[in-house]
Amino acid sequence: MPDIEGSDPRGPQLLIGMPGTGSDADYVRRAFGPAADETGLTLVALEPTRRLVADHLRRLDELADEYGPPVVGGVSIGAAIALAWALRNPCRGVWAALPAWTGDPATAPAAWSATATARTLQTDGLEHTIAVMTATSPPWLAAELGRSWRALHPHLLDQLAEAASFHAPALDEIATLTAPIAVTIAVDDPVHPGQVGRDWATTAPRSSLTEVGLAEWGNDPSVLGFACARGWSAMRGSA
Repeated sequence: MPDIEGSDPRGPQLLIGMPGTGSDADYVRRAFGPAADETGLTLVALEPTRRLVADHLRRLDELADEYGPPVVGGVSIGAAIALAWALRNPCRGVWAALPAWTGDPATAPAAWSATATARTLQTDGLEHTIAVMTATSPPWLAAELGRSWRALHPHLLDQLAEAASFHAPALDEIATLTAPIAVTIAVDDPVHPGQVGRDWATTAPRSSLTEVGLAEWGNDPSVLGFACARGWSAMRGSA
């Protein structure tokens, strides 16, 4: 359980963060941890399990039951899971970094990438899959995914397949969101199209939108957390 001793019971205490597909809690801590500290939140970074979506949702329920409505957030599919949960539960806000698709994942580049990676992993094994990824990725991404894929194996295959089939909230659902949502997009990231985040921010009743560059957050994951934190804090201040 998170250590929240000494935190202010009158305000939001927990930020529960979920990683993107093939990523892990270590990355969430680096992406959201510095901003959570600066904002006065206690970050709980969820580690992916074999039952990726169901176990994330279960842990969100458990932590909210124990500590009250949290701020929820994530990167890529983690952002979509956070948003889906926030649409159905009391929530202090959503930090949505690099949302990858809206609704059906069928044509989403991130879902296609997850499916292709799962296919190679099943056919050729972990190290070959990492070698293929490394040959076509920037050095920072190759190092990051090589680390996390090894850490998540042997459940990585199931996680990739489940992520690729996840139906994210549709725009008509996002229009009913009561919590403020802070969206951060990368303007030059082909796997996480910026228009997805723009649609989320345009549709949600209370939202902020921050644009960053791929190299900017690639070299410093905390850029994502600070961008979300600024947007969320501004909405709280104007409420």
